[in-house]
Amino acid sequence: MMRRQLRQARWVGMALVLAIAGLGSAAGPGGAAPSMSLSVWSGFPELAPVYQRAAEAYDRAHPNAKTTVLATELRDYERKLAASIPSDTAGDVLEVDDATMDRYVEAGLIAKAPADMAGYVRSASFASAAQEHAAVGGDVYGVPWFAGIGALYYNTDVFKEAGLSGPPRTMDELMTDAKKLTKTDAQGRVTRSGISLRLVGAGSGVAEKFAILMWPRGGEILTRSAQRKYKAGYDNDAGRATLKMYIDALYMNKVDSFDIKHDAEAFELGQAAMFARESWVVGEAAKNAPGLKYMTAALPRDKRWGTIFNPVNLYVPRSAKNAAAAWDFIKFLTQPQYERQMLEQVGWIPLRQDVNYDPVLVKIPQYRAFLFHNKDFVYWSMPAIKDFDEIETKMADRLVAAYRDRSLLGNPAGMARMLHAAAEETNTILKRDGLYGE
Repeated sequence: MMRRQLRQARWVGMALVLAIAGLGSAAGPGGAAPSMSLSVWSGFPELAPVYQRAAEAYDRAHPNAKTTVLATELRDYERKLAASIPSDTAGDVLEVDDATMDRYVEAGLIAKAPADMAGYVRSASFASAAQEHAAVGGDVYGVPWFAGIGALYYNTDVFKEAGLSGPPRTMDELMTDAKKLTKTDAQGRVTRSGISLRLVGAGSGVAEKFAILMWPRGGEILTRSAQRKYKAGYDNDAGRATLKMYIDALYMNKVDSFDIKHDAEAFELGQAAMFARESWVVGEAAKNAPGLKYMTAALPRDKRWGTIFNPVNLYVPRSAKNAAAAWDFIKFLTQPQYERQMLEQVGWIPLRQDVNYDPVLVKIPQYRAFLFHNKDFVYWSMPAIKDFDEIETKMADRLVAAYRDRSLLGNPAGMARMLHAAAEETNTILKRDGLYGE
């Protein structure tokens, strides 16, 4: 999600290399070349304009500097990191999610943040959730940059048509409202889903979307039992209630269907009244469906209240030739003007919480739900362990099969067996690699 969505950002073009020279890249007295070069690497080409603006300004402020930005499609970027970090040939500033970077930190390939930067990360500039994901074993390695955060999208025209004054506040209201929002044809086929659920898809996304709707009920894919020890956390009442919600939605309440478009495409076409997703949909909807009237809201609550949070940080590898300048550039990049530019022009949610985002929110109020703060609202994340993609993917395969199984309707024993078998597989993977713990 979302973590996988972060790792599967859209192809924006061929590998994009921006050599950014500003005034500081001009030859010095006597034609001498700049004495300091910085390379900034990114796996999100859509962020290139933010890096470009910051790099040009940084070079103007540092006449001896030349900053180069390399932005490539994420899969290629991950392969490049895998080859370059161990061989000490990576860029000076690396933009990476903490789950990917964890293995490199453990291998001693990433520099710890100097004391002043560690203090910056631990300051009021960043929420505790962001601080936690920038550190490993109590030491700060990264500086929080942006995150994939989930919220509920809802079509305001359709809500008005259904006589609903606002978004659902609880999980029970979510499905009650979905019934009122669903539209069918004369044959009873769904033509507009009350809520678009993730029923199929590549890899782990199906399991992640299941987890987002399960978490408020008290479940999670993995429950941490001790430091770096986990067990399946969905073979329980929360998992069973969530699976029942999906099965009932398809075969009893009929608020969604396999025979209709799903996710962002369906929402933008007016064929889905609600769905949960990250902030990138705001920018996509502005381009694809400029007339769409919609808002966003915090995800509904049940036993607990919160949303998924998948952060991306800025790191300096041990091989950086100008490490001090790299950290200085990171501090420069996380100034308010670049945080606001990222939110407005790209749509990823910046992680500095002491920045005034009102100028952007006045223009684009749909971003407010992604910057939501409440003492009871929790930003939670998936574990950053090497086996998690495999666990999610195999769980997703079982969920896709279950969603197609109409015999599970009104069959709590069948649903319980399915979730138990999936959890056994999850725990077997954890045991295989010494990560299981009761």
